[in-house]
Amino acid sequence: MDSLKSVWLGLILAASVGTCCAQPVPEPAPPRAPAWAYPVLPSTAPPAVPDDGVKHTLAGSRQAFTRAELFDLFTAHDWFPESHPPMPAVVVRGRPPEVRACGMCHYPNGQGRPENAALAGLPAAYIVQQMQDYKAGLRRSAAAHAGPHLRMVAAATHVSDEEVQAAAAYFAAQPYRPWITVVEADQVPLTQVVTGSMWAAMPGTAREPIGQRIVEVPQDLGLTELRDPRSGFMAYVPPGSVSRGRQIALQGEGAVLACVSCHGPDLKGLDPIPPLAGRSAQYLYRQLNDMRLGVRAGPGAAAMRGFIGQLSPQDMMAVVAYAASLPP
Repeated sequence: MDSLKSVWLGLILAASVGTCCAQPVPEPAPPRAPAWAYPVLPSTAPPAVPDDGVKHTLAGSRQAFTRAELFDLFTAHDWFPESHPPMPAVVVRGRPPEVRACGMCHYPNGQGRPENAALAGLPAAYIVQQMQDYKAGLRRSAAAHAGPHLRMVAAATHVSDEEVQAAAAYFAAQPYRPWITVVEADQVPLTQVVTGSMWAAMPGTAREPIGQRIVEVPQDLGLTELRDPRSGFMAYVPPGSVSRGRQIALQGEGAVLACVSCHGPDLKGLDPIPPLAGRSAQYLYRQLNDMRLGVRAGPGAAAMRGFIGQLSPQDMMAVVAYAASLPP
């Protein structure tokens, strides 16, 4: 009888210990810099597209450039110089060794690419403020080692106020044109990081689930490698993202103000608050994430942080998907 009691007591104790210790396992925190949003060219990647010495051309342009010329960080080679006013010296040539040509990365027309900002049509005062934030250490990145970010910090540290003002006025005067095509999809192309720290679709027709990410790639990688200022990007987003983002942007979410209350109807901006419509979804996500983490902490970012902190990463993806889907 005593042995039977001992057995029952042991079972009860074991059950109670199991119950006490079976705590819910918390979900892992999202990464500070998710790889899909912060592409970094691996150290094992081959060098930039090799120069074959051939002068390449684009339909409709009278210009011709080698690949080496197109990858020169201190010259913004311009396929269509007649399509915009003359570029300021800092935009077209920069100032070696620290200040790269603004138009090289952001394009002479300011359209930019997913790894950097589209400057066309931004308020000049906003551009000036961002350069001041970079210089003061108030605008950093969750992927602090990423090449585009490091180059911006170097430029902001060494550029003169006069050069910043000239570049800001030039890009603010350029119209931002439709550039991003947003597509909701369950399956997306396999991708790899290519020169410029951006994602590109791999050759072939292989697909994989999109999961919880945005996949933004050139519409035509060959034209993008030639820095064609007319060849834009595809942004694949999870199904339902655009409608979910529309709800948050137009109506808000809990204590989160509707995005349109500050960024204006159709998210086209209210000077000096920047426009969001039609801009790169990956770029916009990085900015929200950096503000949420506090690594981007300039005056505007500080005001945004409290609201963004109440949105999930999925909510942020939805908001930027909706913004990118709008006509600029």
